Amino acid sequence: MDSRRAGRYERIYQQLHELTRASPSPTAVMATICAVLHAKMPHHSWTGFYLVHDADELHVGPYQGPVACQVLRGQGVCLHAVQTRSAVVVADVDAFPGHITCDDRSRSEIVVPILFHGNVVAVLDVDAVETDAFTEADIEPLTRIVSLLAPHL
Repeated sequence: MDSRRAGRYERIYQQLHELTRASPSPTAVMATICAVLHAKMPHHSWTGFYLVHDADELHVGPYQGPVACQVLRGQGVCLHAVQTRSAVVVADVDAFPGHITCDDRSRSEIVVPILFHGNVVAVLDVDAVETDAFTEADIEPLTRIVSLLAPHL
């Protein structure tokens, strides 16, 4: 990751830490995380959360960007992250088996699971209109950012 992106992530984390400390709910924190990430990371075309409904279904939560799929069921990058309990970086969504297309413009994606008491309760999903927009280096700072949800769950 280039130093500009790393520095941007650090500034975003600090800003979100201050903004979310006294938030009244996890929804408020998620909405704030989406708004700041989407505004400050120019390569994000969609930034949002999907909430685990059951083992095979996710429902859209707070997000920024084009209209989202309301329900993800049975396959896709987000469900893969839930099932593996690990972050997923997809350089080219067309190459990911079972990818669910919510926006035809999306070319790459990163998904970070959010765990509470050992269970995945949601995922942060970020899309970009160019391929290779994310790397493994994006996982740690995004995981740190979504960790701001923990006190509110």
